[in-house]
Amino acid sequence: MKDIKLKDKIAQGINDLFYIWKREFQTTFRDQGVLIFFILVPLGYPLLYSFIYDNEVVREVPAVVVDDSHSSLSREYLRKVDATPDIQIVSYCADMEEAKQMLKNRHAYGIIYIPSDFSDNIAKGKQTQVSIYCDMSGLLYYKSMLLANTAVSLDMNQDIKIARSGNTTDRQDEITAYPIEYEEISIFNPTAGFAAFLIPAVLVLIIQQTLLLGIGLAAGTARENNRFKDLVPINRHYNGTLRIVLGKGLSYFMVYVLVAFYVLYIVPRLFSLNQIGQPGSLVLFVVPYLAACIFFAMTTSIAIRNRETCMLIFVFTSVPLLFISGISWPGAAIPPFWKYVSYIFPSTFGINGFVKINNMGATLSEVAFEYKALWLQAGVYFLTTCWVYRWQILMSRKHAIERYKELKEKENLSKQVSD
Repeated sequence: MKDIKLKDKIAQGINDLFYIWKREFQTTFRDQGVLIFFILVPLGYPLLYSFIYDNEVVREVPAVVVDDSHSSLSREYLRKVDATPDIQIVSYCADMEEAKQMLKNRHAYGIIYIPSDFSDNIAKGKQTQVSIYCDMSGLLYYKSMLLANTAVSLDMNQDIKIARSGNTTDRQDEITAYPIEYEEISIFNPTAGFAAFLIPAVLVLIIQQTLLLGIGLAAGTARENNRFKDLVPINRHYNGTLRIVLGKGLSYFMVYVLVAFYVLYIVPRLFSLNQIGQPGSLVLFVVPYLAACIFFAMTTSIAIRNRETCMLIFVFTSVPLLFISGISWPGAAIPPFWKYVSYIFPSTFGINGFVKINNMGATLSEVAFEYKALWLQAGVYFLTTCWVYRWQILMSRKHAIERYKELKEKENLSKQVSD
């Protein structure tokens, strides 16, 4: 009899699990708010961000010139700067005040200042200088200004050194120009572009944030529709912790397997972003990331009391999470406190592991730390989710019993009054 009862209990648990999975699946596609966060946002946001940064680098930054030298050498310098793809000289100003005014009015984002003794110092064999001033509200403007002027100054330095050396052969000229020959290679980011390093991190973060918002919204809806404002409804199918957690988790996982494939594989291909990772390694890495994000979102949903609460709690965290992940800001420069705070979120390990595999060609063994951390988070958040829903089951029963006793007392009181 015990064996039969155990089998019946297992069968009932499996039936309840699939009932909860089916009901959660239906809720996902019937609730417009959840549908927006689970489907429309993952479809639209990756395209939006990728289109914004599709140019990769900033070209033809408007710059103005103050040339107090008025020499053939200064004009040659400015012609070469203007010929670079990074800078476009839009005006020649009479003095610095005029140049500052153009910078203030946003007609230009940088000033190139050549002093009056520029050509004379070179002719006398003295060191000279060129000053650049840049609008630092955009670091990419500064980068373009600095790279263009540095490249031109090195090129002109080479010609000046060769002219002064008195060499008799081309080989001597080469050695004079480059005593130490160097070659610049941008590893894992051939274009040295902004999108190639930032977009992969944003794509991984979108998965976590949309799960937090979608599951939070579903939890807020469940509370609003519950007469006792509990997370778990009074229903015979919602009578066990594991069947609730696994049923809901399986529903979210099935939706996000397709979402993750689109976000992490299709979108980078549409915009020709760097993808050199092995597909098998990516799949194996994404599985614990999705599990950790789902159970993390289900755990945090305990704090959601209505549909709007999740927007107030989770939306503002996107930018800080991107910073403390160690991608948009160097991980070595993050204070230890915030580094430990970042370990709470699956996105930290997900972003770093995905970038290493997808953009740098790492194998699963080379991202063992992030991979193990995600499985650990998935296990820990699975246990916390079970605890949350077990507590909610007990609270739901408690409220139901209290309501039953209240109705019973009213019934008895009405009988006494009628007698």
